[in-house]
Amino acid sequence: MSQFNELARNGLWSNNPALVQLLGLCPLLAVSGSVVNALGLGLATLLVLVGSNVSVSLIRHHVPETVRLPAFVMIIAAFVTCADLLMQAYTYQLHQILGIFIPLIVTNCAILGRADGFAAKNPLLPAATDGLMMGLGFAAVLVVLGAVRELFGQGTLFTQMDLLFGPIAANWGITVFPHYDFLFLVLPPGAFFATGLLIALKNLIDDRKARLRATQQPNSPTENRRVRVTGTIR
Repeated sequence: MSQFNELARNGLWSNNPALVQLLGLCPLLAVSGSVVNALGLGLATLLVLVGSNVSVSLIRHHVPETVRLPAFVMIIAAFVTCADLLMQAYTYQLHQILGIFIPLIVTNCAILGRADGFAAKNPLLPAATDGLMMGLGFAAVLVVLGAVRELFGQGTLFTQMDLLFGPIAANWGITVFPHYDFLFLVLPPGAFFATGLLIALKNLIDDRKARLRATQQPNSPTENRRVRVTGTIR
């Protein structure tokens, strides 16, 4: 259980692909203008991450070293094709909005990095867990970034959620600031700015947690020895 807890902590926070590894920033910045766009791409990336990690883990002992990376890319491309076809079938309008960024999941360094760096070296269950947690971490950052840009850029939240969830979500939209529009956050420069704020916030939280742990821990053995030697000299 400690291994799976560590995988969950790494994927969701400590080694988050978007906030720490800074991978997959192209789609992260391009389609995070609203929650529905971010959630759609996040779910597609999650599907590809879990599927590719599981597949790579299953074949890791049967692929020669010379064709390892091309084989991984083909596996990722196959799952991206599945995600693309599923979105075309069930969420066609959202698929049209996301456009080229669904096929471009193939080039997402976070997916190939997890396949080569973790799934190729670990059994099925840890590989699947790693893909799930990394995918959830990436999707969570996408959704938070989309919510920030939609709220402070357009004054709304959860608009057009019916593009992903169907007619049941037609009334989920919330107008927080009526007659509000801040173009900077809607455009790509606003995505860079909001992402930087999220990274700074995470670093600030980590720094405060580290300081809190340092104040709660007893003196280190080196410090204790220094106190004892000082006492002896006196």
